[in-house]
Amino acid sequence: MFAVVDIAGQQFKVEENSKYYVPKLKADLEAEIVFDNVLVLTQDDSTKIGTPYVDGIKVHAKVLEHLQDDKVIVFKKKRRIGYRKLNGHRQELTRIEITKIA
Repeated sequence: MFAVVDIAGQQFKVEENSKYYVPKLKADLEAEIVFDNVLVLTQDDSTKIGTPYVDGIKVHAKVLEHLQDDKVIVFKKKRRIGYRKLNGHRQELTRIEITKIA
């Protein structure tokens, strides 16, 4: 069984008892979060597709930690002009565990 859930504007294919990195959520550690924006639900051989969301289905998750992703380096250069620009970015993430799909 899996579901496609809209979490913070991004779509994730989630299964029970699995862990995912999602964009940072405003929740405390060990907090229980409920996502009700389920786009697709697949059980056994049946599939429910929402318009836009499937009614009555919720995905329960637990916040494990807040962290930052690896640094991404952005380097720009124009040759023979002397223009060089270096910039870095670390995205903030939240690690969640899907406890149940109900």
